[in-house]
Amino acid sequence: MPGRSSRNTSKVARSTRATAAVARLNERSEGHRYLMVMTGDGKFVLRERLDGGDKDVAEALPLDEFVRLVDATGPQKAPRVTKNDAAFAKQLIRKT
Repeated sequence: MPGRSSRNTSKVARSTRATAAVARLNERSEGHRYLMVMTGDGKFVLRERLDGGDKDVAEALPLDEFVRLVDATGPQKAPRVTKNDAAFAKQLIRKT
C-alpha cells in the first residue's frame, strides 16, 4: 500500500495472528472472555475479562510465545476424525 511503511505492515500482520489466536480461544471457552493487549515494545499480554475488571493471565510475551500460550489455554478442541482415519485405526488394531 502506498504510504504504509514495512514496519507498520509487520505490526498489523503480527497483531492479526495474535488476534486470531484469541478469537479461537474465545470460541472454545464458554463462560470466559479473553482479550489481547499489545504493549509499546511489541509484546502481547493475554487478559481475562471479569466482572470487576480485567486480569492478566500471563506477562507480556513475544508473538510466537503468546500464540503458543493462547493455543494451550482453556479447553482443547477434540481433533476431527474422518471416516478414513477411523477405518485406518481399525486396520491397525486388527493387525496387532
